[in-house]
Amino acid sequence: MASPIWLVNLLKKGFPQRFAVARLTRYPMLGKMIDNLIFKGDRVIFLPKDRVVEVSRPVDAPGEMVLPSKVVEYFIEKANYHWIMDRCICRDATGCRDYPVDLGCLFLGEAAMGINTALGRSVIREEALDHVHRCREAGLVHMVGRTRLDSLWLNVGPGNRLLTICSCCPCCCIWRMLPHLDAGIGSNVTKMTGVSVTVGEECEGCGTCAQGTCFAGAIRLEGGRSVIGEACRGCGQCVEVCPHGAIELSIGHDLFVEDSIGRIAPLVNVE
Repeated sequence: MASPIWLVNLLKKGFPQRFAVARLTRYPMLGKMIDNLIFKGDRVIFLPKDRVVEVSRPVDAPGEMVLPSKVVEYFIEKANYHWIMDRCICRDATGCRDYPVDLGCLFLGEAAMGINTALGRSVIREEALDHVHRCREAGLVHMVGRTRLDSLWLNVGPGNRLLTICSCCPCCCIWRMLPHLDAGIGSNVTKMTGVSVTVGEECEGCGTCAQGTCFAGAIRLEGGRSVIGEACRGCGQCVEVCPHGAIELSIGHDLFVEDSIGRIAPLVNVE
């Protein structure tokens, strides 16, 4: 039975407490219990924004360049079931004013058909492709993978029949709790293979990139310069906001799209 609206509204009211819950995972016994309950089996990949990527591979023409969004498009094309949420629960819960609240998650797979119809609608493949395009145009970052939490709050299953494609903003995303999570749990949320984010000599240490831009809290100022830490998930937000063009995101793995698909596909059957 799908989650009723009153329960969804209750979850939205409790959404700001996600950071406190995340910090509890650092206590060994509590962390193991929370991991088994909420995160077990997760595998999530943040995809860099297409427009900030430099792909370190030769191409014959710009139109032939393979970009991260191809991962999302692959699963949409493969899926027989597509479901768009009418609203993003994260942005709705926080009252977001900077990004569209009506661009919700896209769920793929048979389990999505069990979602409460008051929360969204089943769509055809072309509508799903248009939806993710609109999300990218709005400046949102795609996150794709299997997340146990979505199966739980939507009360649908089985989990291996539900693929989540979130389109996240830096201010409201649920994964802003990454810096607070136990490292072992947080390691299930990764960047694409081959992604490298570097700070160039143009950096003036203005701190723009470190002011609420990074989902993972991976940027800090050190010695008058921005430094990208190991926690970086390679979303590319910092590249876009840098006023001096000092940050660069490149992908040096020739098969970065195929690799990402290969890491997610065995976990979720979307057909």
